[in-house]
Amino acid sequence: MASQPSPSSHPDAHVAPSGRVWCSRSGPGSSLATIWLSHPGKLNALSVSMWKDITEYFRKLSADTSLRVVILRGEGGAFASGADISEFPQRRATREQVSHYHDQIIGDALRAIVHCPVPVLAAIDGPCVGAGLEIAAACDLRICSDRSSFGIPIGRLGFPLAPHESACVVSVLGRANALELLLEGRIWSASEALSKGLVNRSYPNEDWEAEVQAAVARLASGAPHAARRNKWLVDIFSRIDEQTLLSVGQREACWDFVETRDYARGIDAFMSKTRPAFQDD
Repeated sequence: MASQPSPSSHPDAHVAPSGRVWCSRSGPGSSLATIWLSHPGKLNALSVSMWKDITEYFRKLSADTSLRVVILRGEGGAFASGADISEFPQRRATREQVSHYHDQIIGDALRAIVHCPVPVLAAIDGPCVGAGLEIAAACDLRICSDRSSFGIPIGRLGFPLAPHESACVVSVLGRANALELLLEGRIWSASEALSKGLVNRSYPNEDWEAEVQAAVARLASGAPHAARRNKWLVDIFSRIDEQTLLSVGQREACWDFVETRDYARGIDAFMSKTRPAFQDD
Protein backbone atom coordinates (compact mmCIF):
# COMPACT_ATOMS: atom_id res chain seq x y z
CA MET A 1 0.00 0.00 0.00
CA ALA A 2 1.18 3.53 -0.68
CA SER A 3 2.84 5.27 2.23
CA GLN A 4 0.58 7.45 4.35
CA PRO A 5 1.53 11.00 5.38
CA SER A 6 2.14 11.46 9.08
CA PRO A 7 -0.59 13.44 10.87
CA SER A 8 1.72 14.54 13.67
CA SER A 9 3.43 17.02 11.37
CA HIS A 10 0.37 17.97 9.33
CA PRO A 11 -0.91 21.50 9.99
CA ASP A 12 -4.55 20.38 9.79
CA ALA A 13 -4.25 17.48 12.23
CA HIS A 14 -6.42 17.27 15.34
CA VAL A 15 -4.26 15.30 17.77
CA ALA A 16 -5.60 14.04 21.10
CA PRO A 17 -4.99 11.11 23.45
CA SER A 18 -8.47 9.83 22.53
CA GLY A 19 -7.65 9.52 18.84
CA ARG A 20 -7.49 11.98 15.99
CA VAL A 21 -9.08 12.87 12.70
CA TRP A 22 -7.22 14.89 10.10
CA CYS A 23 -7.56 16.07 6.53
CA SER A 24 -5.06 16.16 3.66
CA ARG A 25 -5.62 17.86 0.29
CA SER A 26 -4.28 16.88 -3.13
CA GLY A 27 -5.15 17.04 -6.81
CA PRO A 28 -5.47 20.09 -9.08
CA GLY A 29 -6.30 23.10 -6.93
CA SER A 30 -6.49 20.80 -3.88
CA SER A 31 -9.74 19.43 -5.30
CA LEU A 32 -9.37 16.07 -3.51
CA ALA A 33 -9.74 15.79 0.26
CA THR A 34 -8.82 12.74 2.33
CA ILE A 35 -10.24 12.39 5.83
CA TRP A 36 -8.06 10.11 7.98
CA LEU A 37 -9.25 8.20 11.07
CA SER A 38 -6.51 7.38 13.55
CA HIS A 39 -6.63 5.85 17.01
CA PRO A 40 -3.42 3.83 17.49
CA GLY A 41 -3.75 0.71 19.58
CA LYS A 42 -7.56 0.67 19.23
CA LEU A 43 -7.96 -0.09 15.52
CA ASN A 44 -9.22 3.48 15.01
CA ALA A 45 -12.13 3.13 17.44
CA LEU A 46 -14.19 6.32 17.32
CA SER A 47 -14.01 8.58 20.37
CA VAL A 48 -16.37 11.50 20.99
CA SER A 49 -13.67 13.96 19.91
CA MET A 50 -13.19 12.04 16.66
CA TRP A 51 -16.92 12.11 15.88
CA LYS A 52 -16.94 15.86 16.44
CA ASP A 53 -13.93 16.34 14.18
CA ILE A 54 -15.63 14.34 11.40
CA THR A 55 -18.62 16.67 11.64
CA GLU A 56 -16.43 19.76 11.57
CA TYR A 57 -14.35 18.62 8.62
CA PHE A 58 -17.31 17.57 6.48
CA ARG A 59 -19.19 20.78 7.17
CA LYS A 60 -16.15 22.79 6.07
CA LEU A 61 -15.60 20.64 3.00
CA SER A 62 -19.26 20.86 2.00
CA ALA A 63 -18.90 24.64 1.69
CA ASP A 64 -15.82 24.35 -0.57
CA THR A 65 -16.91 24.84 -4.19
CA SER A 66 -13.50 23.70 -5.50
CA LEU A 67 -13.90 20.24 -3.99
CA ARG A 68 -14.44 17.27 -6.33
CA VAL A 69 -14.10 14.13 -4.16
CA VAL A 70 -13.72 13.18 -0.48
CA ILE A 71 -11.94 9.95 0.46
CA LEU A 72 -12.53 8.59 3.96
CA ARG A 73 -10.02 6.03 5.25
CA GLY A 74 -8.24 4.74 8.34
CA GLU A 75 -4.60 4.59 9.37
CA GLY A 76 -2.56 1.60 10.43
CA GLY A 77 -4.27 -1.32 8.71
CA ALA A 78 -7.81 -0.67 9.92
CA PHE A 79 -10.76 1.44 8.79
CA ALA A 80 -12.48 1.69 12.18
CA SER A 81 -13.31 -0.99 14.73
CA GLY A 82 -16.33 0.67 16.37
CA ALA A 83 -16.95 3.19 19.11
CA ASP A 84 -14.38 3.71 21.86
CA ILE A 85 -16.15 1.71 24.55
CA SER A 86 -13.74 2.92 27.24
CA GLU A 87 -15.67 6.20 27.13
CA PHE A 88 -19.03 4.55 27.86
CA PRO A 89 -19.01 4.92 31.67
CA GLN A 90 -18.53 8.69 31.37
CA ARG A 91 -20.35 9.38 28.10
CA ARG A 92 -23.16 6.82 27.86
CA ALA A 93 -24.27 6.01 31.38
CA THR A 94 -27.68 7.73 31.46
CA ARG A 95 -30.64 8.00 29.11
CA GLU A 96 -29.89 11.70 28.51
CA GLN A 97 -26.23 11.01 27.72
CA VAL A 98 -27.09 8.19 25.34
CA SER A 99 -29.71 10.17 23.41
CA HIS A 100 -27.31 13.12 23.12
CA TYR A 101 -24.46 10.84 22.04
CA HIS A 102 -26.44 9.17 19.27
CA ASP A 103 -28.56 12.11 18.11
CA GLN A 104 -26.01 14.92 18.30
CA ILE A 105 -22.53 13.34 18.38
CA ILE A 106 -22.91 10.38 16.01
CA GLY A 107 -26.00 11.66 14.21
CA ASP A 108 -24.41 14.99 13.33
CA ALA A 109 -21.31 13.25 11.93
CA LEU A 110 -23.26 10.79 9.80
CA ARG A 111 -25.59 13.52 8.52
CA ALA A 112 -22.56 15.65 7.61
CA ILE A 113 -21.17 12.78 5.53
CA VAL A 114 -24.51 11.96 3.88
CA HIS A 115 -25.20 15.60 2.99
CA CYS A 116 -21.74 16.33 1.60
CA PRO A 117 -22.56 17.54 -1.95
CA VAL A 118 -19.62 15.82 -3.68
CA PRO A 119 -18.91 12.07 -4.01
CA VAL A 120 -17.60 10.48 -0.80
CA LEU A 121 -15.59 7.27 -1.17
CA ALA A 122 -14.90 4.95 1.77
CA ALA A 123 -11.51 3.30 1.17
CA ILE A 124 -11.71 0.30 3.50
CA ASP A 125 -8.71 -1.77 4.52
CA GLY A 126 -8.99 -4.02 7.56
CA PRO A 127 -11.73 -4.02 10.23
CA CYS A 128 -14.83 -1.96 9.41
CA VAL A 129 -17.03 -2.77 12.38
CA GLY A 130 -19.74 -1.06 14.41
CA ALA A 131 -19.29 2.69 14.13
CA GLY A 132 -16.83 2.10 11.29
CA LEU A 133 -19.50 0.30 9.27
CA GLU A 134 -21.99 3.08 10.03
CA ILE A 135 -19.53 5.66 8.67
CA ALA A 136 -18.89 3.54 5.58
CA ALA A 137 -22.64 3.17 5.01
CA ALA A 138 -23.04 6.96 5.08
CA CYS A 139 -20.54 7.27 2.21
CA ASP A 140 -21.56 7.07 -1.45
CA LEU A 141 -19.14 4.33 -2.55
CA ARG A 142 -17.25 1.65 -0.66
CA ILE A 143 -14.13 -0.10 -2.01
CA CYS A 144 -12.38 -2.62 0.21
CA SER A 145 -9.33 -4.85 0.31
CA ASP A 146 -9.62 -8.63 0.64
CA ARG A 147 -8.43 -8.46 4.24
CA SER A 148 -11.31 -6.22 5.30
CA SER A 149 -14.02 -7.44 7.65
CA PHE A 150 -17.47 -6.09 8.47
CA GLY A 151 -20.05 -6.34 11.23
CA ILE A 152 -22.14 -4.63 13.90
CA PRO A 153 -22.05 -7.04 16.87
CA ILE A 154 -23.60 -4.56 19.31
CA GLY A 155 -26.18 -7.11 20.43
CA ARG A 156 -23.34 -8.61 22.48
CA LEU A 157 -23.16 -5.29 24.35
CA GLY A 158 -26.87 -5.23 25.12
CA PHE A 159 -28.09 -2.39 22.91
CA PRO A 160 -29.57 -1.77 19.44
CA LEU A 161 -28.72 0.68 16.67
CA ALA A 162 -29.95 4.24 17.07
CA PRO A 163 -32.37 5.73 14.50
CA HIS A 164 -30.02 7.56 12.13
CA GLU A 165 -27.45 4.78 12.29
CA SER A 166 -30.17 2.27 11.38
CA ALA A 167 -31.30 4.46 8.49
CA CYS A 168 -27.80 4.54 7.02
CA VAL A 169 -27.31 0.78 7.31
CA VAL A 170 -30.75 -0.17 5.97
CA SER A 171 -30.41 2.25 3.03
CA VAL A 172 -27.33 0.30 1.89
CA LEU A 173 -28.17 -3.29 2.89
CA GLY A 174 -31.95 -3.49 2.77
CA ARG A 175 -34.13 -5.17 5.39
CA ALA A 176 -33.03 -8.80 5.12
CA ASN A 177 -29.29 -8.22 5.13
CA ALA A 178 -29.49 -5.52 7.79
CA LEU A 179 -31.37 -7.87 10.11
CA GLU A 180 -28.91 -10.69 9.45
CA LEU A 181 -26.02 -8.38 10.28
CA LEU A 182 -27.61 -7.07 13.48
CA LEU A 183 -29.40 -10.12 14.87
CA GLU A 184 -26.62 -12.67 14.33
CA GLY A 185 -23.78 -10.30 15.19
CA ARG A 186 -21.56 -12.24 12.81
CA ILE A 187 -18.48 -10.72 11.15
CA TRP A 188 -18.57 -10.78 7.35
CA SER A 189 -15.56 -11.28 5.11
CA ALA A 190 -14.86 -8.92 2.22
CA SER A 191 -16.32 -11.42 -0.24
CA GLU A 192 -19.54 -11.79 1.76
CA ALA A 193 -19.85 -8.01 2.13
CA LEU A 194 -19.50 -7.74 -1.65
CA SER A 195 -22.11 -10.44 -2.32
CA LYS A 196 -24.60 -8.68 -0.03
CA GLY A 197 -24.08 -5.25 -1.57
CA LEU A 198 -22.39 -3.63 1.40
CA VAL A 199 -19.30 -2.77 -0.67
CA ASN A 200 -19.23 -1.83 -4.34
CA ARG A 201 -15.96 -3.60 -5.13
CA SER A 202 -13.34 -5.72 -3.37
CA TYR A 203 -9.75 -6.16 -4.56
CA PRO A 204 -6.74 -8.26 -3.59
CA ASN A 205 -4.64 -6.52 -0.98
CA GLU A 206 -1.79 -5.82 -3.38
CA ASP A 207 -4.13 -4.15 -5.90
CA TRP A 208 -6.44 -2.27 -3.53
CA GLU A 209 -4.54 1.02 -3.23
CA ALA A 210 -4.13 1.38 -6.98
CA GLU A 211 -7.82 0.63 -7.54
CA VAL A 212 -8.81 3.23 -4.94
CA GLN A 213 -6.74 5.84 -6.72
CA ALA A 214 -8.22 4.82 -10.08
CA ALA A 215 -11.74 5.21 -8.68
CA VAL A 216 -10.86 8.63 -7.25
CA ALA A 217 -9.52 9.71 -10.66
CA ARG A 218 -12.75 8.64 -12.35
CA LEU A 219 -14.87 10.47 -9.80
CA ALA A 220 -12.78 13.62 -10.07
CA SER A 221 -12.84 13.64 -13.88
CA GLY A 222 -16.62 13.99 -14.14
CA ALA A 223 -18.48 17.27 -14.45
CA PRO A 224 -18.67 18.75 -10.93
CA HIS A 225 -22.18 20.16 -11.29
CA ALA A 226 -23.49 16.88 -12.70
CA ALA A 227 -21.97 14.91 -9.80
CA ARG A 228 -23.50 17.25 -7.23
CA ARG A 229 -26.91 17.13 -8.94
CA ASN A 230 -26.81 13.33 -9.23
CA LYS A 231 -26.14 13.04 -5.51
CA TRP A 232 -28.96 15.47 -4.74
CA LEU A 233 -31.53 13.58 -6.84
CA VAL A 234 -30.51 10.09 -5.69
CA ASP A 235 -30.63 11.23 -2.06
CA ILE A 236 -34.15 12.59 -2.53
CA PHE A 237 -35.42 9.36 -4.08
CA SER A 238 -33.67 6.87 -1.81
CA ARG A 239 -33.05 8.39 1.59
CA ILE A 240 -34.69 6.90 4.66
CA ASP A 241 -35.33 9.91 6.88
CA GLU A 242 -35.78 8.76 10.46
CA GLN A 243 -36.84 12.25 11.52
CA THR A 244 -39.93 11.92 9.31
CA LEU A 245 -40.67 8.23 9.89
CA LEU A 246 -40.53 8.25 13.69
CA SER A 247 -43.01 10.02 15.92
CA VAL A 248 -41.75 11.84 19.00
CA GLY A 249 -42.84 8.93 21.18
CA GLN A 250 -41.21 6.34 18.94
CA ARG A 251 -37.98 8.27 18.90
CA GLU A 252 -37.99 8.55 22.69
CA ALA A 253 -38.59 4.80 22.95
CA CYS A 254 -35.32 4.20 21.10
CA TRP A 255 -33.47 4.99 24.33
CA ASP A 256 -35.39 2.54 26.55
CA PHE A 257 -32.50 0.08 26.33
CA VAL A 258 -30.40 2.30 28.60
CA GLU A 259 -32.65 1.38 31.53
CA THR A 260 -32.37 -2.39 31.00
CA ARG A 261 -30.10 -4.59 33.04
CA ASP A 262 -28.78 -6.13 29.83
CA TYR A 263 -27.23 -2.80 28.83
CA ALA A 264 -25.29 -2.72 32.10
CA ARG A 265 -24.42 -6.42 31.75
CA GLY A 266 -23.10 -5.93 28.23
CA ILE A 267 -20.88 -2.98 29.07
CA ASP A 268 -19.60 -4.57 32.28
CA ALA A 269 -18.77 -7.78 30.42
CA PHE A 270 -16.89 -5.91 27.71
CA MET A 271 -14.86 -3.92 30.22
CA SER A 272 -14.01 -7.06 32.23
CA LYS A 273 -13.44 -9.17 29.09
CA THR A 274 -16.03 -11.75 30.10
CA ARG A 275 -19.08 -13.16 28.31
CA PRO A 276 -22.38 -11.46 29.27
CA ALA A 277 -25.31 -13.56 30.45
CA PHE A 278 -28.27 -11.68 28.99
CA GLN A 279 -31.78 -12.10 30.43
CA ASP A 280 -35.18 -10.74 29.51
CA ASP A 281 -35.60 -8.45 32.51
